[in-house]
Amino acid sequence: MGKRENHGGKIMKRVLYSVCIGILALALTAGAAQDNKKKPERARPQHRTANVPAARPANTGRTMSAHRNVSAAQYRQRSYAKPRTSSNAVVKHNTGLRAVRERNLARNERMRERNFQRKQDFRARRDVAANRDRNVAVNRTRNFDANRERNVAMNRTRNADINRYRNANEFRGRNNVTINRNRNFAVNRTGNAAYYRRGNVRITNNWRGDAFRGQRYAAFRNYNRQWHDRSWWRSHYDRIIFVNNGWYYWNAGYWFPAWGYAPSVSYVYDGPIYAYNGWTPDRVTVDVQDQLARAGYYDGPIDGVLGPMTREAIAAFQAENGLAVTSAIDEPTLATLGIA
Repeated sequence: MGKRENHGGKIMKRVLYSVCIGILALALTAGAAQDNKKKPERARPQHRTANVPAARPANTGRTMSAHRNVSAAQYRQRSYAKPRTSSNAVVKHNTGLRAVRERNLARNERMRERNFQRKQDFRARRDVAANRDRNVAVNRTRNFDANRERNVAMNRTRNADINRYRNANEFRGRNNVTINRNRNFAVNRTGNAAYYRRGNVRITNNWRGDAFRGQRYAAFRNYNRQWHDRSWWRSHYDRIIFVNNGWYYWNAGYWFPAWGYAPSVSYVYDGPIYAYNGWTPDRVTVDVQDQLARAGYYDGPIDGVLGPMTREAIAAFQAENGLAVTSAIDEPTLATLGIA
């Protein structure tokens, strides 16, 4: 009986030892797990946790070995070896850097060439603009000189032909004037004497007769000499010219004397002068003198001055052609002469 009690007491002691060892192993395992949680993921050592079996009374040696394993695993740390760098990796790394450097150098060279080409294009365009302006100026001067010489040559030839034709016509006209004057004097001496005796060929300054009715003689009927200073004439008429030592203003197809425009100016003829195409008074008078000379009514100078000889020739022409004798250049007279 006493042996059984001793044997049972030993078993209980073993069980108690096993239980204490298991509790201690669990406590150590829990503390190590808390320390691993505090460390970084990569630095946390990985170890195997031994499974502590339940207390086996029959196998005390196995339990002790498990305790030794747990204790050893708790203080075991993983050793990290320094990574070994191989020569091949270094060579590959240097090769990659060299390739990147060469690629950057090539790109920079391309950018440098592109910028240089852009500068060249900009300079070329700028030079083209500068050369164009310079060439325009040079060619303008050169063309002007060339055209002037060509125009001088052409005008010299043309003027020679025109002057030759004009001189021939003037010579022919002078001969015709002489011939026509003699013939007209012989044929029309009796008729012209009758006209002169009745006073129809007098130089007319009175436009109140019945012969001057109608719109074509309205300028002569309504004309009155007006005296104004230069500023008044300029403020009322925009076209005022100086012809034959006198000032004339343009109004409704006629030229009128601008009395007072220049105080010292006097006029040979005081009255309107009809002008076609806006021509000046002297040019219209030249055409009338030329036509009257061709018809044998005028043998004075063709000077564009509406003087007494020209007005007498106009009066004779008007009387012989059934016109109102105005002794002036009017629209019906120019139409009969074939000028207007």
